[in-house]
Amino acid sequence: MNNSQQRGGTERSQVRRAELMAIGRKLFADTSYDALSMDDIAKHAGVAKGLIYYYFKSKRGYYLAIVEDSVAELVARAGGEPELPGAERVRRTIDGYLHYAEHHHAAYRTIVTGGVGSDAEVLAIRDAVREELVATIAEGAYGHRALPPMARLALVGWLSGVEGITLEWIGGPGGAGATADAPARPGRAEIGALLVRQLRATLTVIEEFVPECPAPPAPEVP
Repeated sequence: MNNSQQRGGTERSQVRRAELMAIGRKLFADTSYDALSMDDIAKHAGVAKGLIYYYFKSKRGYYLAIVEDSVAELVARAGGEPELPGAERVRRTIDGYLHYAEHHHAAYRTIVTGGVGSDAEVLAIRDAVREELVATIAEGAYGHRALPPMARLALVGWLSGVEGITLEWIGGPGGAGATADAPARPGRAEIGALLVRQLRATLTVIEEFVPECPAPPAPEVP
């Protein structure tokens, strides 16, 4: 087999694996882990069950690959552009987070709500993304990622609120079908502004309890 054929085979394999990952994101977001069998997954994917085993070895391996891939994409989206000034980086981090949730509903739900319950490895993956996002916010606000315990607890509490708001936002009504009883959902810019204001309030409270973590000045309004 020549190099061109090898590259073509590798590319096709990567495309097939990505297709299976996309299908799995939706399946595990809408159905619990235990309720889905490999036969169910293969049927939804329209492939032989052996193909899923070939790429992922097991159902657990398949699920963990989906969670890890979703987490990596979310962190990359939220943590981009580190060269920006602190306040702008924080705003962009929140917007990137919301952009990901808005365009990847199923994957976001998989990250935040999971599907395996108390599985320690899955919970560790989910905790890792939360830690990374808290560290990213801390770096934008204070210029460093390490936080005193009280400051970290406050930011973790804020992030829990972000997750709840975001889940409600992507699951709520909106679009052309909105009515007086079910008005259109707020846009991403509005939700982002709300979360930034809430974060600013959290940073102010942190300063009261942890003077060594002063709240950064509010950005000037153009």
